[in-house]
Amino acid sequence: MRMYDIIKKKRDGFELSEEEIRFVVQGYTRGEIPDYQMAAFLMAVYFRGMNERETYDLTIAMLDSGDRLDLSSLSGIKLDKHSSGGVGDKISFVVLPIAACFGIKIAKMSGRGLGHTGGTIDKLESIPGMKTSLDKEQFLKVVEEVGFSIVSQTENLVPADKKIYALRDATATVENLSLIASSIVSKKLAAGADAIVFDVKVGSGAFMKDLDQARKLSSLMLDIVKRNGKKAKAVISNMDQPLGKMVGNALEVLEAIECLKGQGPRDVMELSYTLVKEMLDLAGVKVSFDDIEEKVRSGEPLKRFKKFVEMHGGDPFIVDEPTKLPISRDVVEVRAQREGYVAKIDAERIGNACVLLGGGRSKKEDTIDHSVGIELLKKVSDRVMVNDVIAKVYYSKKSDLESALKIVESAYVFSEQAVEPLPIVLEVIE
Repeated sequence: MRMYDIIKKKRDGFELSEEEIRFVVQGYTRGEIPDYQMAAFLMAVYFRGMNERETYDLTIAMLDSGDRLDLSSLSGIKLDKHSSGGVGDKISFVVLPIAACFGIKIAKMSGRGLGHTGGTIDKLESIPGMKTSLDKEQFLKVVEEVGFSIVSQTENLVPADKKIYALRDATATVENLSLIASSIVSKKLAAGADAIVFDVKVGSGAFMKDLDQARKLSSLMLDIVKRNGKKAKAVISNMDQPLGKMVGNALEVLEAIECLKGQGPRDVMELSYTLVKEMLDLAGVKVSFDDIEEKVRSGEPLKRFKKFVEMHGGDPFIVDEPTKLPISRDVVEVRAQREGYVAKIDAERIGNACVLLGGGRSKKEDTIDHSVGIELLKKVSDRVMVNDVIAKVYYSKKSDLESALKIVESAYVFSEQAVEPLPIVLEVIE
């Protein structure tokens, strides 16, 4: 069997066998297939696609490339939550501490930034001293004591996805249903949870640009999970504008802390509460939004987040003194050139602007600048006057500031007529 023949077969639109898919995944994981051939294969899949059977086989081949985490030593029901990727998505830092307060355990593996979307691990690493790589014993200890933990993929858990994930990011092969589904679900199955809630983003800042695509991705992931004997739900959420006000690594941690104090933006709070409610429902725990809000007001989720940071070696006092976060002091204001209402903020452009500032990767070997990002002071439906500050851009010496500013300015669209706020939760799929 030759990689050349498999690339050609998929390029020409033919269905791959389980054996061929395993050959590709195993060969690339072992280093027997070079990056340039794997990049060609990913591009062929991107354009030609995979059917449900191929997608399932790809997921299982990736899952079988490494170990599976045994969570049987943890008490209670083990859940997981995963986002399909968006701009300003700091939801895990809000959802997990709240959900843990209701007695469930969440052992979460997350990834780095992909394309124009930020990465949970990159954001966590903006916290001084924070370690995102823990051995199994440490990881489970944090989950048992705090109720949740978030770590980067280990070398032994789905190593195939770790390599493919980085290559997709650098070769413009991110936005494909089969590649997204296999990447997400292989990690979730390897992490060993009893049930999973997927936050599937749809809109300009998501990989799924329309609702039909988001439904297809949701159904694909739920089917794979079900075939592996697990329970799952999918929440489809709106990514037609960035989530919350902050975009960028340290800035998003700052906003998550505000949310845990009950003071976050409306869209972040609503989506967080919905995800908590659906996670608890899978665990057989029935709660209302009022119950969740009361838990946030009690201060317990914030204390859990602080303990989580401390047990990962990070500085827990960022919770009390957010100025300890590495946020750039070099700031440029973006001002409105006309009067009206904000009709649209192109989330993908905002994400790309953050990458140009240094907050994301253009090449897989790029390093992240945790201090840069964008603060959106005006969101869709807000009224603006000429010269109002609509956004702030936090930059560093290495930022392509001029290009980033142009993109931020072009991301805003204004209307003379009043505009309705965008809904955040669109559908829940069982």
